[in-house]
Amino acid sequence: MKTIENRVEFTKEMKEEYTILAPDIFPMHMRLLGKVFEWYGYKIDFLHYQGKEVIDTGLQYVHNDMCYPAICSIGQLLYALKCGDYDPHKVALVLFQTGGGCRASNYIKLLRKALKNMGMEFVPVISLNFSGMEKNSGFKITPLMLYKGIMSLVYGDMLMLLRNQVKPYEVNPGETEALVDTWVDKLARQFEHNKGLVSKGVQRNFDALVKDFHDIERTSEKKIKVGVVGEIYVKYSPFGNNNLERFLEEQGCEVMVPGVLAFFQYCFHDDVTDFKLYGMGPVSHHVSALAEYVMSKMEHRMLTALKKYPDFVAPSDFNEIKKHGDNIIHRGVKMGEGWLLPAEMIELIESGYNNIVCAQPFGCLPNHIVGKGVIRTLKEMYPYSNVCPIDYDAGATKVNQENRIKLMLAVAKEQE
Repeated sequence: MKTIENRVEFTKEMKEEYTILAPDIFPMHMRLLGKVFEWYGYKIDFLHYQGKEVIDTGLQYVHNDMCYPAICSIGQLLYALKCGDYDPHKVALVLFQTGGGCRASNYIKLLRKALKNMGMEFVPVISLNFSGMEKNSGFKITPLMLYKGIMSLVYGDMLMLLRNQVKPYEVNPGETEALVDTWVDKLARQFEHNKGLVSKGVQRNFDALVKDFHDIERTSEKKIKVGVVGEIYVKYSPFGNNNLERFLEEQGCEVMVPGVLAFFQYCFHDDVTDFKLYGMGPVSHHVSALAEYVMSKMEHRMLTALKKYPDFVAPSDFNEIKKHGDNIIHRGVKMGEGWLLPAEMIELIESGYNNIVCAQPFGCLPNHIVGKGVIRTLKEMYPYSNVCPIDYDAGATKVNQENRIKLMLAVAKEQE
């Protein structure tokens, strides 16, 4: 049925028969997150379409001046409807909305407009948000489901970090990926029975996780260490960044990508900042502060497990990241990735990842300011830092992007 806003609602009846399609943004984390949705009765597919046809589909229905993540994510969703893999009358589409000042909060409107232009305005579009921007009777996130979703991010961060530090050095090719698969299945079974979610169960899992990855036989070969920061979509999505992590691994690098958990902590902390600076959210900022605290407790357990094995590089906790940010920019700068982006660059440099790829969608003004805009200051603070900003856009060529990264790696080799 249509609401007064002229949008198609995802109803309880649809939940039984429809497949929900979502863009693939966090490949590691979504493997576990998808299981959480399935246990609560939703059939969800994360889309992995890539290539020129997908981009062209996005460009056809989204203005080319719109930010690149919109073209990619909406392009994937529309391509899924056009390519014949799904019945358009039995699918719903989902997009995440932050509710902030970024244009990402308007992707939903663009997607609905595109569906209308395709003659498919009957396809429901679900907004996944925590600010009550839109509601659907057939799509409810319960407190336990939300908590399991958060824990999917926590475990996903741990798996991503360990994989990236072990895979480049593994003696037996494929052993690291096989262990990732084993742990995703193990955690999924635990989540289904409400295990591995709190206190001792979480710590046991973290300890076992780190030990299992530590026990993989590795070489002592020295590799160039490269950190990746940037706008959240092109930072994590292989489609959005032209398989950046894989390319760096093929170039003989060890890659460090700061975790997703820090971004969500940053989002919640922004509510606290709004209250301190502007008096906004006199009640809701307490909820955000509590959410940030709960995430920090999980983060602490993760770091406790990692620090038992000094050969693994443990990330800084969020309180330390906030201090890093204070050294370069005010916490009131919070459009896009805001102060978090330069804070993560400082964390990477101080952790030994002096070479950094700053992935930015072309035309994303906030991230150009807090990314490319702080490189000079970073260079003054850390003269040995080697930061390479890379613009991602529908008109940018993969060859040019990779050549710029190769130039950065050449500089890194000279500095060794």
